[in-house]
Order: sequence, then C-alpha cells, then structure tokens
Amino acid sequence: ATAPIAPSTPIANERIGRKQVLLLGWLAALPVPLMIIFAPSWSWVVAANVLLGINQGLAWSTAVVMKIDLVGPARRGLAMGLNEAAGYGAGALAALAAGYLAATYGVRPAPFLPGLAFAVLGLLLTLCFVRDTRDHARLEARQHAASGGAPTDTPTAGALFRRVSFTDRNLSSVSQAGLVNNLNDGLAWGLFPLFFAAAGLSLGRIAVLAAVYPGVWSVSQLVTGWASDRLGRKWLIAGGMWVQAAALLLIAATRGFGPWLAGAVLLGVGTAMVYPTLLAAIGDAAHPDWRASAVGIYRLWRDAGYAVGAILAGLLADRFGFVPAIVAIGALTALSGCVAAVRMREAGGAAAPAPVVTAAGD
Repeated sequence: ATAPIAPSTPIANERIGRKQVLLLGWLAALPVPLMIIFAPSWSWVVAANVLLGINQGLAWSTAVVMKIDLVGPARRGLAMGLNEAAGYGAGALAALAAGYLAATYGVRPAPFLPGLAFAVLGLLLTLCFVRDTRDHARLEARQHAASGGAPTDTPTAGALFRRVSFTDRNLSSVSQAGLVNNLNDGLAWGLFPLFFAAAGLSLGRIAVLAAVYPGVWSVSQLVTGWASDRLGRKWLIAGGMWVQAAALLLIAATRGFGPWLAGAVLLGVGTAMVYPTLLAAIGDAAHPDWRASAVGIYRLWRDAGYAVGAILAGLLADRFGFVPAIVAIGALTALSGCVAAVRMREAGGAAAPAPVVTAAGD
C-alpha cells in the first residue's frame, strides 16, 4: 500500500513557496513508471511506491493548499469538490485504461506507460503555467485581522500537530474522519479485487468495479463540495461516513456483479460527501498563516489510512476471511461518523459565509 505522507510538505509550503514544492513532487514521480516496468525484484516495486507516496504528499497537498489560497472562504467547498473531482476522475479513467491495457497487452510495460506521460505533463505544466499563491494567503490573513478576527497565535510545530490531531474539536474530528475514510479506501483498493476474483469475476468486470467507485466519487464531488458551502460541513461529513458504512455492509452481505456494482456506486456517493468537505472544514478552522501546515497534518492522518486500511484489511482477511474483514471496516466507518456528529461544531459553509479573497495584481 502507498500512503501519500509527507510531514515536511506544510513547512516547505510556508517557507519556500507552493510552486517549488509542487515541482519537487513531480520530479519524484518521474522514475516511478520506469522502475516498475524494469523492476528485477519486488524491492524495486516497493521503492517505486515510496517515490509515488512522496509525489502524492508533495504535489497533491500543495495543489490543495494553492486552491484554498486562491478561492477564499466563501467557495472553499466548491473549489475542493472541483479539485477532488478532477483527481479521482482521472484515477477512475486510469484504472479503467490500466485494466484494459493489462488484459490486452500484459501487466508490463503497457499499463505503466500512461503514468510516465502523466508525470512529464505535470512537471511541464507546473514549470510553464503555475504561479505561487503564498501572497493570497498573506492577504487573507491581513483581511482577517482587519475585520476583527483573532490574530494568529503562531503555534510551534508540536503544538500545531497536537491541535490538529487531538485537541481542537473540529480539526481533530476532521483528522479522524479522514483517517477512517481512507482506511476503507485502502480496503476497497487492496481487498476488493481479491474478493471479487475469489468469487469468479473476470478481470474486465473487476476493472469496471474498480473504476465505478472513484468515477461516482469524482463526479458527485462537483455537487457535494458546493453543497457544503450552502448547507455546512458537519452533517455531510457524518452522513457520508454512514453512507460508506452502509455500502461496505451491502458488499459484504451480497454476491454477484449487480449488487457489488450498486455497493460501489453507494460507496462513491458516501466518499464524495466526505472528501471535499473535510478539506474545506480544515480551511475553515485553520488560520491563513498556518493553514498549509494544518492541511499537511490532516493529510498525514488521512492518507495514513491507505496504509492502515490495506494492512488491517489484509490481516483480518487472513485471519477471519473476506466478509468479516469488510464488516469490521464498515463498523469502524460508522463509528467515525458518530464521532464527527457528536464532536464537531459547524464552522463553515452556510454557518459562516465570508467574502472571497482576491490578491492585488490578479
């Protein structure tokens, strides 16, 4: 399992700038497809996954922070929905294309050639078109102070980690929900293909199920991100976790391509309710001066869920079988929704509209 975890990303974003971190992320991605294509041993695949994790931690975290900088408070959910829809829509198409290429031409090298093209394209687009957005965050901080907002308390790195992880009601609720959300995502990517294959599904049908989940997730975020700006964050987060739990239990309780397709659709809808809303909620609760750091710490917890979910699901499946493993993860997901429902306070979206920030010269 690959977890896009880069604890130094937030510090780098606030010290050397967003664009430079984005470039480093794309540079880390360049060797990944080639390492897998030419891998003489499994250790090369593991090393490639480490680089892929660095790429995700640097590039995607920075892209999220830059969009939050650019859009301002009032349409933060919509911006996160657009960002996540683009990312996971591409993931769905890539999963479908990789399945087709693998079935037609074999597992190497064809499925990994598009990845090489994506890495080169990302690097070139960043070099040629991306501008840094730190000044937008600084302007928002000045406007925040001028409008009577509380001044930043410039917490130390350790204090900020504790705040985002444990002590702040909203930030820590969002962090645990992100962890559990990606925990069941790790289950979906790591265990579901084995579960479906053991039931006799063809490679083509498994590829369809693998693509439907992120595809529905991607498209639905165009609505759910916008809705969180209008309706608030809390109940979309709690409700989304409960919808995901119901989807996992449906998949565990049924057999056959049709019911599993319905479960994949439901899982995509639930994840779409949660994913952009969690990022918007972090942006609501974090001061502009340390927002990039808060996003990075949140993503440390959220994306650790990929690794925790894959390992936990594998251990449970080895010990108890596929169905008990899926049910256990579903129960954890439902519990996470309950934690968000009890602990979070509404602090964004309709509950706290704010003017859009613009930057001089933009």
